[in-house]
Amino acid sequence: MAFSDFKTIPDVQKKFGIRHIENDFIKIEEGLSPSEQFLKELEFSRQYIPVLASEGARCEAVIYPILREVYKAYATNYALWIKEPLAYDETLSGTPDYFVATRSELGMLIVGTPLIMLVEAKKNDFELGWGQCLAELVAAQKINADADVPVHGIVSDGRSWEFGYLIGDSFTRNRTSFSVDDLPTLFGAVDFVFKAAS
Repeated sequence: MAFSDFKTIPDVQKKFGIRHIENDFIKIEEGLSPSEQFLKELEFSRQYIPVLASEGARCEAVIYPILREVYKAYATNYALWIKEPLAYDETLSGTPDYFVATRSELGMLIVGTPLIMLVEAKKNDFELGWGQCLAELVAAQKINADADVPVHGIVSDGRSWEFGYLIGDSFTRNRTSFSVDDLPTLFGAVDFVFKAAS
């Protein structure tokens, strides 16, 4: 079984005894303005590339650049992994689209403690995206061997971004989603997750 075999949040809940809560935990006091360079690159992509036309385009032209831009402020302490296999056991294994982990003392090529998992919502299917993401959060929690340390999840189709976290046997999903059409608020939400994972 792989992460992608979990099709819904209830699939993961039943398998691992996870409680599901909906609550607006993302608190943004002030938006975070992207750099001018980022805005120019995004505008170029939007003007010349059909950025939402395919899964690959959404990942490479929208999702990764946003994640990378916020990540820059945390790069000293955390590693950003792209399509890196992650496995706890045969049931909890697969290749997350992106995840952020602590930096390993063994160097850049070794995954540290996974903290934030990001899944691209295939075919804009957030239900499927959250099933996979929650399975990844359970794997990260088990790899970390500390259920009291929250692991955060993000599911995005490029345009809309949703957030959640797992601590102990409780998964909390933020009721409010965020949009690429309001970049300062979206950046603030992603930054909130990085700060919470710190």
